[in-house]
Amino acid sequence: MPVKKLESAVNVLEAAKTRIRNIFSNGCKVYLSFSCGKDSLCLSSLTYDLIRSGEIDPRQLTVTFIDEEGLYPSMVEAAERWRGIFMSVGVKFLWFCLPVKQVSVIDHLSATESWITWEPGKEDIWIRDPPPYAIMQSPYLHYPGEMNYQTFCTKAFADGIQMIGLRTAESLTRLKTISHLDMRSIAGGKAYPIYDWKDSDVWLYIKERGLEFPDIYIRLYEAGVPRRQLRLCAFFGDCGTQGLRWIAETDNALWDRIQKREPNAYLVLLYWDSEMFRRSSQQRRKMEADQEQKDYCALCKDMLFLHPEKYNIPPDTVAHIGTWRSLFVKTYGIAQQSHYKTMYEGLLYGDPKNRVLRILWTNIYEDYTKRTQREARALPSKSNRGGVSNPAAQERG
Repeated sequence: MPVKKLESAVNVLEAAKTRIRNIFSNGCKVYLSFSCGKDSLCLSSLTYDLIRSGEIDPRQLTVTFIDEEGLYPSMVEAAERWRGIFMSVGVKFLWFCLPVKQVSVIDHLSATESWITWEPGKEDIWIRDPPPYAIMQSPYLHYPGEMNYQTFCTKAFADGIQMIGLRTAESLTRLKTISHLDMRSIAGGKAYPIYDWKDSDVWLYIKERGLEFPDIYIRLYEAGVPRRQLRLCAFFGDCGTQGLRWIAETDNALWDRIQKREPNAYLVLLYWDSEMFRRSSQQRRKMEADQEQKDYCALCKDMLFLHPEKYNIPPDTVAHIGTWRSLFVKTYGIAQQSHYKTMYEGLLYGDPKNRVLRILWTNIYEDYTKRTQREARALPSKSNRGGVSNPAAQERG
């Protein structure tokens, strides 16, 4: 379904403040999701400033932080810093270290696409120790790995509004999430006050207010991550693999703990810029320039229909194999090699949240529409297809 965007006379900063005031004006509980990332920092700063100015009631607010165990040290420092900031104005800060299921782009090599954070019985290989004030158990979680943290938050904070620093500029999936948001419900709902901020808005806000942000952003930028793709996630998430290179080079003790927790982590050092992690840097392309060009359409066909047993497709992806086959059949003839390459990588290296699958449906049809429009504009008009179509012009001649 197409999404219509409208311009507003109000800038994004003032619009975000208004949205936060409106959320608190309902009088219900508000749960601010803190993640240590740049978007979360901006939302936290906005909320804190409105508390200090007396525009919202801090008694309504609870800040929640889901500690994913595999976090960069500067992310943990940011969480501790903001815990102190919020507690200084009387706001409760809940630091959860729970055994929830997490996606791993490395674990699919061991026939799974997930791992369990803070898993009981594996305390000796935890990447780090939880803080003394961490919440380690919850009545909403009956056994380790029962759910991911998003599902946990939906259940645990259903008696209020979750306020999340999600922005539509970061992905098509997020844009669709916002466009389908039903604002008629209050309790158990989610609100995204900075959804319309661009990357430049976020970094400008951080600069103008002198906010301290995790230095892993700088390390990722130095590792070659473009500014628009600077996102933080746990060590084994798809956006965290390049940062592992920096840890391996600078912190031997932490790297040893990471390898204990995830024995396949060393693969990041070898293949971080390859198809294995859905990347292809300029250096990698140069190294592989002499290799035979792959026919990704034929590879997808072989993987989906002819010889699927030859491929080690991750279990979570196999569960949706019928949808992948439907995508291949319905877009055959209009999909291009670039689409098939993305399809191949999504199948081979895992797509547990179906992000690649959803984006492919949209991208293939959008690209096809653009191609046909370009081709239509390039065709000569009927009036120029031979002969003289303007008698008056002929007579004047």
